[in-house]
Amino acid sequence: MSIHAPGTPENVVLAQNVNGRLRAEARIVSARAFLFRALGAGAFTLLAGIGIGAASYGYAYMNQFDSAAEKIAAAMQRALADVTLKTKGEVTLTDNVLKLEGTVPKAASAPTPTKAQLGNDAAPASKAPVNTTFTVFKQVPYMDGQIVTGWNFRANEEQPFQQYCYFSRRQNEQKGQVEIKIDLAMDGKTLPQPQKSDVNLGILASNCVWHDGKTL
Repeated sequence: MSIHAPGTPENVVLAQNVNGRLRAEARIVSARAFLFRALGAGAFTLLAGIGIGAASYGYAYMNQFDSAAEKIAAAMQRALADVTLKTKGEVTLTDNVLKLEGTVPKAASAPTPTKAQLGNDAAPASKAPVNTTFTVFKQVPYMDGQIVTGWNFRANEEQPFQQYCYFSRRQNEQKGQVEIKIDLAMDGKTLPQPQKSDVNLGILASNCVWHDGKTL
């Protein structure tokens, strides 16, 4: 057994080896720490990107309906800007009259079909039984068209067995005029809103005229 004195070549070599080993282990620890920090920063960046992407998608999805509502509001504003009401004691709206002073008069009675119009005696050549129905239409002017509500009645019945409402307007095409029809509601209930449509059925259906007088 030999004990080396301090400063001998053997001790110097041993100290250098120990120092080299410690520096190598320190570099390994530093590299591992850098790897963990890099992984953490990458995960944070990925999650932040996913969050920003989801927020952008939600904003674009909501903005789609806002733009459609803004288009309808702008169109209604342009239509109302071109309307002029002149008052000379009363304002006339379709078949109803509102007086500025005094009581509101009763609305005129609705027309009823005559026996000749109903054609109760009409029959096919086969002599098969005939069911007679008739429809009463209520029309409300709206923008460049009209909102039409139909009441289907059976003969000798005072309540309609079916009601429907739609928006109609005519549009000029190369081959002539074309009627555009958009179904709005049935029996007092608004139809489901199409996903890819700028037309708000709820706003248009608020102009439907139902037989029981109830609003949607």
